[in-house]
Amino acid sequence: METMGRHVISELWGCDFEKLNNMDFIEKTFVEAALKSGAEIREVAFHKFAPQGVSGVVIISESHLTIHSFPEHGYASIDVYTCGNLDPNIAANYIAESLNAQKRETMELPRGMGKVQVK
Repeated sequence: METMGRHVISELWGCDFEKLNNMDFIEKTFVEAALKSGAEIREVAFHKFAPQGVSGVVIISESHLTIHSFPEHGYASIDVYTCGNLDPNIAANYIAESLNAQKRETMELPRGMGKVQVK
């Protein structure tokens, strides 16, 4: 059965504190990740929290890339959802490598196939 899209959810641990707390770096990384996957960027919005942390989204014609970072824990949660023929793992891998993630837990969900069962 064909799907509407593919959704990669990644838990990134052991990431570089400075990178996780640098909104400009994260925004640039996410834009580059989207482009590397072949996506067409529509909108970009990122927010820096005080005292630390960044949340953001890159909206692409094919769906989105998101992050919420917890620099004090060396942790970032990211989502990369693509429709069509794009591989979300290209962007997710680039982001993990750019943040120097030491540990990564990833789940990929097919989207648009009916009831989703999460284990």
